[in-house]
Amino acid sequence: MMQEHWMKTLKKVFYPLLAIIGIPSNIVTLVVFWQKDCLISTSSRYHLMAMSVADTVVLVFLVIVEIITKSFSVRPFWYKDPWCTLRDVFNYGSVNTSVWLVVSFTAERFIAINSFRLKVRLCSPRNTLVAIAMIHICCYTVAIPHYWSNYSEVVNGTGDAICKYKANLPSMYVEGLVWFQTSLTYIIPYIIIFTLNGLSLRQIILSNKVHCVTRGVLHRVPSGSQFSNQKKKSILLLLTVSMTFAYLCTTRFITQIIIKTFYYGIERQDYSKSINVVADIGTMLEMTNTAINMYLYACTQSVFRRELIQYLKAIVHPCRAKRKNVPVAFQV
Repeated sequence: MMQEHWMKTLKKVFYPLLAIIGIPSNIVTLVVFWQKDCLISTSSRYHLMAMSVADTVVLVFLVIVEIITKSFSVRPFWYKDPWCTLRDVFNYGSVNTSVWLVVSFTAERFIAINSFRLKVRLCSPRNTLVAIAMIHICCYTVAIPHYWSNYSEVVNGTGDAICKYKANLPSMYVEGLVWFQTSLTYIIPYIIIFTLNGLSLRQIILSNKVHCVTRGVLHRVPSGSQFSNQKKKSILLLLTVSMTFAYLCTTRFITQIIIKTFYYGIERQDYSKSINVVADIGTMLEMTNTAINMYLYACTQSVFRRELIQYLKAIVHPCRAKRKNVPVAFQV
C-alpha cells in the first residue's frame, strides 16, 4: 500500500481544526458586536459583523463543503452536476465578498480618521449597510463566469463522476478569467489597502512629530494636539485586520497566478509537483485569515476583550450569567 503524502495528512488534520475554531469564533464575534458597541462606531461594527458572516460562509463553502469533503470522500457530491459548475461561483463569490469587506472597512476607517466632513456624509450606519449589501451582490455576480470553467465527467462508464477544469476553453477566456479574478481578489485590494494604510501611518507619524519653531527654538506641540488614544486604537484595529489579510493571502495570490497561467488543468492532488504543495500551503494561510479575526480584535481592543471574556464565562457558567443579566444569546 502506497504511503499517503504528508500534505494530504496535514489537510485532514488542519482543515477540520480550522472549521472547529473558526466558525464558533466568528459567531461569537458577531454576537458580541451585535450586543455591545465595544467603544467602536456603528459603521465599523456593521463592517466587522459582516466580515464575521462572510468569513463563516467561506469556511462553510471552501473548507467544509469542498476541502474537508474531498479529503474524506473518494467521490464528493459536488463532483456531479449541477454542483460541479456551481461550486466555483459560490467559492469565488464568498472569497470576493470577504476580501472586499476588508477593503470597505479599510476605506471607511481611513475616511473616519482623516476627514470629519466626509465621515458625516459617507460613514453613516445606513450608508454602511448599503455598501455591505452592494458588495455581496456585486461579488457574487462577478463570480458567475466561473460557472463555465468546470465540467462533470463520468469515469470509464462506471457512473462515478469527477469535476474537472475545461481544458478546451479558449485561452483568451481562461487568461481573462484568471487575471480578472486575481485583480479583483488580490491586486486591486492590495493597492487600496497598502495605500490607505500607508497614508494612515504617515498621518500618525506627522501628528506625533509636529514641531513649531518660535524664535529659532524648536518646541513640541502639547500632547493635546496629538492623535487621541481612541483614534490610535482605531488605526491599530484597521492596520491589524487589513495587514493580516494581506500577509496571509500573499502566498496563494502568487501560486494561483502560476497555476492558472502555466499549469491550467494540472492534477491538483499530485504532490510530486512542488507547485501543488506550495499552493496548498498558500490556501491554508488564506483560510486561516477567515478564522482568526476574533483573536485579532481581542489582542487590539481592550473593551472587546473584556466583553468576550464575560460572554465566555456566561457560556461556561450559565447560572452565574443569569444572575448578572448577561445577554440571553449566551445563556445556555
